[in-house]
Amino acid sequence: MHTSTQPPLLSLLKEHFGFTAFRPLQEEIIRDVLAGRDVVALLPTGGGKSLCFQLPALARSGLTIVVSPLIALMKDQVDGLRANGIAATFLNSSLTAQESQVRLRGLHQGDYRLLYMAPERLMLPGYLSLIRNFQVNLLAIDEAHCISEWGHDFRPEYRRLVELRDQVPALPIIALTATATARVQKDIVTLLRLRDPACYVASFNRPNLTYQVQPKDNPFGQVLAFLRTRPKDCGILYCQSRKTTESVAERLRDHGINAQPYHAGLSAEQRTQHQELFLRDEIQVICATIAFGMGINKPNVRFVIHYDLPKNLESYYQETGRAGRDGLPSECVLLFSAGDTVKQQRFINEKTNFQEQQIANRQLQEMVQYAECGTCRRRTLLQYFGEHVETEHCDGCDNCLTPRDTFDGTDAAQTVLTCVEEIRGSGGFSVGLNHVIAVLTGANTEKIRRWGHDRLTSYGKGTTDRRPELAAISRELIRLGYLQQTADPYTVLEVTDQGQHFLQEPQTLMLTKPMSTPERKTPSVGDLDQDEMLFTRLRQLRKTLADEVDVPAYVIFSDVALRQMARDCPTNEQEFLQISGVGKRKLEEFGPKFLAVIAGHLENYAPLTIPKESNPPPAPPVSSRKRPLGDTVHQTLSYYRSGHSIEQIAKQRGLVISTIYGHLEQAIQAGEPVDLTQLWTPEQELEMTGAFEKTGFGNLTGAKELLGDLYDYGQLRLFRAVHGKI
Repeated sequence: MHTSTQPPLLSLLKEHFGFTAFRPLQEEIIRDVLAGRDVVALLPTGGGKSLCFQLPALARSGLTIVVSPLIALMKDQVDGLRANGIAATFLNSSLTAQESQVRLRGLHQGDYRLLYMAPERLMLPGYLSLIRNFQVNLLAIDEAHCISEWGHDFRPEYRRLVELRDQVPALPIIALTATATARVQKDIVTLLRLRDPACYVASFNRPNLTYQVQPKDNPFGQVLAFLRTRPKDCGILYCQSRKTTESVAERLRDHGINAQPYHAGLSAEQRTQHQELFLRDEIQVICATIAFGMGINKPNVRFVIHYDLPKNLESYYQETGRAGRDGLPSECVLLFSAGDTVKQQRFINEKTNFQEQQIANRQLQEMVQYAECGTCRRRTLLQYFGEHVETEHCDGCDNCLTPRDTFDGTDAAQTVLTCVEEIRGSGGFSVGLNHVIAVLTGANTEKIRRWGHDRLTSYGKGTTDRRPELAAISRELIRLGYLQQTADPYTVLEVTDQGQHFLQEPQTLMLTKPMSTPERKTPSVGDLDQDEMLFTRLRQLRKTLADEVDVPAYVIFSDVALRQMARDCPTNEQEFLQISGVGKRKLEEFGPKFLAVIAGHLENYAPLTIPKESNPPPAPPVSSRKRPLGDTVHQTLSYYRSGHSIEQIAKQRGLVISTIYGHLEQAIQAGEPVDLTQLWTPEQELEMTGAFEKTGFGNLTGAKELLGDLYDYGQLRLFRAVHGKI
């Protein structure tokens, strides 16, 4: 790993992109690329993948060819590069023959540093022969997960890219993606025949995103209520069917919200028009099927709503990843109902390949488990991609911000497991979840009568109105490992060894109450510190300038840059250069106009006094930070006040220790008096104080590393809750 940064790279970074430092792993990747090594880079959306091949293209002579799957993505990237003064172009079917010839002449003359192409066009015989004449120094393959059948967006044409290895053996390759499991990563290396590649895998965590799942009771009403509280924010609403995108967009327009559909059934002209309107902030919501957005670099998407259940967690991660690419707080909302699971199951059952069915079934189960889990959603998501997560409390999902209550589900679990066993014992075969629930609720169906399941002791143990509750309990038993679903060839329920042991030796089993729609509103971007009036004026100027040169507004400056301007109020070129994303070209082209607006504003209004992030204001007294507590937190607090240890409470309640620490942390934040003297000695308190003085209260991991194994994260979280700003 390189620990120092050579001035030329940093000067290129500032001059062309306006940044003063690299993001994690960028510098190491760039140096390996410049050394001619094959590279695989897995960086999260918004993690700066493109810079890993764009900066090397500027650091040396020659041409970098970028394989990109979508025409819109090519135009988007090239517009941004040109705005930064970088010679880039693309060749695709949107160009006329004359336009293509002009660009080909430019390539022969060495006018460009980067060329974007789709894999289909690149592999045409004529283009393959031309590559040798272009002094190509790097092949960058974006969205590289498309090469794998195990990826969520397999594209067979990506497989042919390996032919370039034979045509130009010395050409180094960098393969980039934002989402790939270990199996997909292996496919990328094997199918592209990469030679001893340097593999970089950054954290999949997107800390600026908040994840929440809401029960899908009245989906359109829920979406409308959400949008009403965020009139200035734009986002994507994903639907399963074309019909739904059309109907939801129309109903939103009827309620005064500018929305348009996007799906494969629209003409190419309509899709392009709707996409451009969205990219230029002229419509607030795009209602899309999953085809929309792959690689579209719109940084200020403030929310992604899933109106329907995605088919797998990879798709979900990729789609939610389109929110908050600029690093500002953004929201990901999934509307979930058991009915959506049934719809997806129906699509899976239509597959003719049994292996494909099994894979799809497993992926659907993982998606449903995420939607129904009562633990940290961020942790669940990251663990799916094989990432080790130390903390169990992220403060960035609904389950961590407003934990769901638990209840003693021992009897209910016994009832469900006994019913599954009785059904299997009566006929020697297993059935699906719906049939089990039908038996438990005493349904009078033809199958129940024919198979004699109305004579089982489990028949009618639950009333009809408990059907949703029993279904939720059954799915949680699957998630906890007491039941399993298998394809035989239909999806059926079976009691696992763990479930059998529970039936033989029952122990208290705490289950999670079904989720309810949270009342808590995640802070919107408008809540961030800046002069809101000046920010609005800067946005208006940005829109005018963008329309003049026919590019999306974010190509001029990102929202992050405008907010920094509205906060810091630069008054000269040197101060303006300190704004994130301002390089030499943008300073020359746009600096005077933005500085004039800022100066005009300051003539009439005094600059706001806003504390810098590096020197945050003192935290309010604990007693003033009120947060409603659920029953489960009160129950833990009662145990603790009666003298039980953390370990005893966890064992008594059937919870993990970190959850108990989390309950006490919430109680402290809500202003409840909590005596923590039994958790550490005065000497330990001094040691923790010293550690946090060095790292700051925001760096929990750093403090843990300083203190070592004598302290656990739970203790440090509680200490921080009392003494520091959270």
